[in-house]
Amino acid sequence: MCLGIPGQLLERIEEEVGLPSGWVDFAGVRRRVCLACVPEAQPGDYVIVHAGIAISRIDPVEAERVMAYLHRTGALAEELPADRPEPPAKTSPEPLRET
Repeated sequence: MCLGIPGQLLERIEEEVGLPSGWVDFAGVRRRVCLACVPEAQPGDYVIVHAGIAISRIDPVEAERVMAYLHRTGALAEELPADRPEPPAKTSPEPLRET
């Protein structure tokens, strides 16, 4: 199943060469995404992102509703740090012992 996630565009990055991109916030997780399919999107707009590409703009109220649903159903468990268990503390390996 494919899932498009709503996020808020924070900043557009216009490069001389290549496709336009920008930083999008997904409930505290920020990712750089391609904006080629939504050239009209401006900072503050909400977009639906699939596979690193913003594919459409979305109303802010609808974006909040979708995010609340995704949280309730656990669909974001792999993506958002709040739903992810803390990684184990890094420790140095025990030295090898001769037997």
